[in-house]
Amino acid sequence: MVKNSLFSKMVVTYTIIITVSFTILAAFLSFWFQDYFIKTRQRDLTRQADIIEGIATKYLTGASSYEELTTSIKFISTYINDDIVLVDSNGYVYSVTNIKYTPLIGKQIFHDDLENINNSDYIDAFNEYGVYMDEKIYVMMKVVKDTKGQSMGATLFSVSTDILDKSLSNVYQIIWLSAVFAVIASCIVIYYFSQKMIVNPLSEMSGVARKIAQGDVDKRVEIHSDDEMEEFANAFNVMADSLQKVEQNRKEFISNVSHELRSPMTSIKGFIGGILDGVVPDEKHKYYLNIAYEEIQRLTRLINDLLDLSAVESGTYKLEKVPVDINEIVRICILRNENRIRNKNLDVQVFFEGSELWVLTDGDKITQVVTNLLDNAIKYGKEDGLIQISCRKKGKKANISIFNEGSNIDEEDIKHIWERFYKVDKSRTQKVSTGLGLSIVKKIVSLHDEEIWACNKENGVEFIFTLQLAKKSM
Repeated sequence: MVKNSLFSKMVVTYTIIITVSFTILAAFLSFWFQDYFIKTRQRDLTRQADIIEGIATKYLTGASSYEELTTSIKFISTYINDDIVLVDSNGYVYSVTNIKYTPLIGKQIFHDDLENINNSDYIDAFNEYGVYMDEKIYVMMKVVKDTKGQSMGATLFSVSTDILDKSLSNVYQIIWLSAVFAVIASCIVIYYFSQKMIVNPLSEMSGVARKIAQGDVDKRVEIHSDDEMEEFANAFNVMADSLQKVEQNRKEFISNVSHELRSPMTSIKGFIGGILDGVVPDEKHKYYLNIAYEEIQRLTRLINDLLDLSAVESGTYKLEKVPVDINEIVRICILRNENRIRNKNLDVQVFFEGSELWVLTDGDKITQVVTNLLDNAIKYGKEDGLIQISCRKKGKKANISIFNEGSNIDEEDIKHIWERFYKVDKSRTQKVSTGLGLSIVKKIVSLHDEEIWACNKENGVEFIFTLQLAKKSM
C-alpha cells in the first residue's frame, strides 16, 4: 500500500491552490487586456476619424477633388494599418482604400447604421459586415458632420479579426506562459521550504521518538527556526526529559524495592531456617521470631504503600468528603507514634486554634497524610529534637503544618521530593524508606484540590498543607 505522506499532501494541495489562483489571474488579465486593447484601438480610430472628417467634408462640399480625397485617406489607412470606407448620408459607398472593396462603391449597404450612428456618434461591431467584405472583420463607424453639425455620411474603419487575434494572441501567450512559469517556480519554492521547515524537522522528531521508544532516552531534537516548529521541538524535548526522569526513577525504584524486599526476606529466611535446623538455641527462638515479625511488618508497609499509590494514581479512588475534626486526627496520629517519639526523646509541641477545627475532607485519607508527614518528621528529626504541629484557620482554609528540627533539605531536592520513588538524601538510606510516602501525600492532597508545600527553616524543615473549612468552623 502506497503511503500518503504529509509532504506529498501539502505539495499537491498548495500546487492546486496556486494553479487555480494563477489560472484565474491569467484569465482576468487576458479579458482585461482584450478590453484595454479594443478601447485603445477605438480611441486611436476616433482621432483618425476626426482628421478624415475634415477631408471628407471638403470633398462632399466640393472644396476638394476625388483624387485628393483618395490620396489622403489611403495615406491615413497605410499609417494606421486599417481599411477605410466612406459613405454618404444615404449609406452609399463613395470611396475605399483597399482595392478588394472597390465593388462596394455605389452600393447602399449602411443606411440602417447611419440612423443609429446619428444617435450615438459612433458604433462598432465584430463580423457584422463579413457578408459584404468576405472575411471576419472588426468595424468602427463614426459620423461625418458639416460645420453646422448636420450628418453628411460616415467614416468606416475595418480591420481583419485575424490581425487583432494575432496581436492579442502574442499577449495571451506571454500571460499564460508567465502563469505556467510562476506555478512551476512557486511549486519549487514550496517543495524546498516545506521540505526544510516542516518535513525534515518532523522526520527528525520521528526518528528521535523511535530511538526513545527503543530505550535510548538521552536523544533530543535540535531545531532552531524561531517558529511553531521550534516550539513543538522544545515541547518534544520537555516530554523526553520527563520520560528520562521517569526511566531513572523507575530504575531507582526497582533497585530500592528489590533491596527492601530482599533484605527482610533474607533475614526472615535466615532466622526461621536457623530455628528449623536447630542452630538457634531454644531460649533465643522468641527473640529471633520477633525480629522476623518486624521484618514482615516492614514488607507489609512497603506493599501497602505501593497499593495506596497505585489506587490514588489510577484515578479510580473517590473521596468521601464529610466534616472532620482535624485536631482529633492529629491527636490520634501522635498517640499511635508515642513509642517512637519516646525512643528518640522528641519534644512534640501542638498548637490548636480552639479545641476543635472542622474541615471538609475524607477522614481516612487525611489521616494517612498526617501519619506520613509525622512519620517523616520522626524519622528525620534529630535525637532530643523538637516537633511542632499546628492547625490554624486562614480565611476559608485550614493550614496544617508539621515542623521537625534537623538537617535542611537541599533546594534542588525540594523540587523533587513529591516525585514518585524519589529519595531525598542518599545518606539517609539507613532509614526505612522507598520514596513513596511524600508522593502518596501529594496525590491525596491534590485529590482534595488543595495545596501542600515544604520549606527549610533555620533549624529544620516544615511541611504545610491546606484543607477547606467545614461550615461549623466558619
